[in-house]
Amino acid sequence: MSRSSFVRRRPFSTLLLVLLIALLGWVWQERIALWAFPDIISAYTAKEYCSCRYVMNNDAEYCHGYVKQWLPTSGFTDDTASKRITVSGMSRSNSAAWVSERQGCRLIP
Repeated sequence: MSRSSFVRRRPFSTLLLVLLIALLGWVWQERIALWAFPDIISAYTAKEYCSCRYVMNNDAEYCHGYVKQWLPTSGFTDDTASKRITVSGMSRSNSAAWVSERQGCRLIP
């Protein structure tokens, strides 16, 4: 049996195999960016909520709607006394805190 006969007999299987190999190649090329993606979700949400709430002085309900994303967060803490926000999502957690009126909010380790 030659390869060309396999391709002719199973064109959809061959196409799926080629697409799978291409997808795996793309994932390997973008592995660093894909690894960082879960951190981006919680960091963006924490920083933007902090800015919305404590820099722009909007109410909490408005800011929750402002930072809502299509990927849900699993934990959200708004410590109003210290003006610190902690958000968990996709098994990663990030915090942002209000620094000053001039500097606004900053992600904190």
